[in-house]
Amino acid sequence: MPGKKNRFFTKSELKQMGVETVDLIQQAVDAGKQEETKKLARRMYREAFFQHESYRDWITSLLSYIYRNNGDKAVYEALHEAFKQLSPVMDTYRSVDVGRQTQMLAAGFRGHLSSVVVEEDDDKFTVMMPLCGSAGRSISNNSYEKPTNFAKIKNPQEITFGKRDFPVYCAHCAMEEIIAMGKTGYPIWVIDIPEKVGVQPCKYHIYKDPDKVPSKYYKRHGLKEPALKKSK
Repeated sequence: MPGKKNRFFTKSELKQMGVETVDLIQQAVDAGKQEETKKLARRMYREAFFQHESYRDWITSLLSYIYRNNGDKAVYEALHEAFKQLSPVMDTYRSVDVGRQTQMLAAGFRGHLSSVVVEEDDDKFTVMMPLCGSAGRSISNNSYEKPTNFAKIKNPQEITFGKRDFPVYCAHCAMEEIIAMGKTGYPIWVIDIPEKVGVQPCKYHIYKDPDKVPSKYYKRHGLKEPALKKSK
């Protein structure tokens, strides 16, 4: 049996290693340790950032494999099946007013460890990340080029918003619209896709009156506008 001289850590250090960082932050705040609080906050960011980037790339690698080995239809079917499981999340959004929906969407974007811009006009709210915290960072890191070489969907289609050479990870954004519209006829939000995907911000619009969602957002998915909308 190895002696104590071969140990890397004390029992106290091992125990401390297992404490959630958020708990350590709260302890530091309560103790008035300002610099320690800042240090721990940055540590928690690094921990979350590593997990976020790893899981994003894991998903992108999986979608790239599906696309290259099974084609466009398989990517559509895989995303459709995955997002069907998120119906309870969509139900939560629809159960609250559009102001709360906007707050929830902004919170979700902050979860990508990104700053968020929120705007409001008479008809809608617009929420965007100046640099997308998911695919945008991946694109800015040249992950769709060699050696990582994530896939781009070559042909324009529903899950690419009609664009060519579309980053495969970004296809899930189109599926969010497709699933939401298919469930109730109305989107929860609609997305304006920029010319340079991942470089310029995608703009998410939440309309205060869902009947004012422009026709173009339905047509690009080959969907009809809801009957109530057409009757007005």
